[in-house]
Amino acid sequence: MRENNRGLGLFTLLVYIFLLGPLLIIAVASFEPTSVLKFPPTGFSLKWYHNILEVTMFVKTFYTSIIVSLAGNVLALLLGLPAAYALSRFSFKGKEALNAVFISPVLIPGIVLGFTMLKYLVSAYHLPIYSALLFGHTVIMLPFIIRVIASSLSNFDFAVEEAALSLGAGRLATFFKVVLPNIKSGIIAAVLIAFLESFNNVDISVFMTGPGVSTLPIQMLTYVENHFDPTIAAISVLLMVFTAVVMFLIERLMGLSYFTKR
Repeated sequence: MRENNRGLGLFTLLVYIFLLGPLLIIAVASFEPTSVLKFPPTGFSLKWYHNILEVTMFVKTFYTSIIVSLAGNVLALLLGLPAAYALSRFSFKGKEALNAVFISPVLIPGIVLGFTMLKYLVSAYHLPIYSALLFGHTVIMLPFIIRVIASSLSNFDFAVEEAALSLGAGRLATFFKVVLPNIKSGIIAAVLIAFLESFNNVDISVFMTGPGVSTLPIQMLTYVENHFDPTIAAISVLLMVFTAVVMFLIERLMGLSYFTKR
């Protein structure tokens, strides 16, 4: 029995090394003092972290990514929240088909979806780049908003809503004063997950960006084509830390939501 546990522990350790090893290598290489990315580094320097702020396009595209992700999140939440509520609360003809439509952006390969948007939104309908980029990011965030909120609603007892309605509360007032407070942690988690998906997206953004308009991941790809210094490694470390913090918040929120329902 102990031998089986040791074997499982060793296998788990190897899996973690396989998954986290490249990330650790990038993190260590980001402190290389010379202008060439190498591992192991020949010294220790933070100048490439400082260089991130000196490259104007990194700062500009960072703000673009933040604005697009936040604006798209608002639109996705306005569309996804009522959709998740309707799909969880009511039974109606075509429910499964509608649910499949909302989830389809996750199932369709990103390159196919991005090329389709480029062909119809930008080429056919001549939508401005910022508007097309916002539309594309809203579409890819919508499934995450709907699925996470629907999961939170699955733990909600709709008898509480019925009780509020029977006591004279209007349906809209019941939704905002009874339903939303009980699933607020799920809503926040959905927003954070969708934000990460949008902020780190490449396959949609590469088709929706254009001259003078780019997102941080696309700018990172462009930078790598022309430079081989550790600046990209430094940005990657910061993005990994940012993602880890957001995922920790999501885990805490989802855990809080579960124990609150219990």
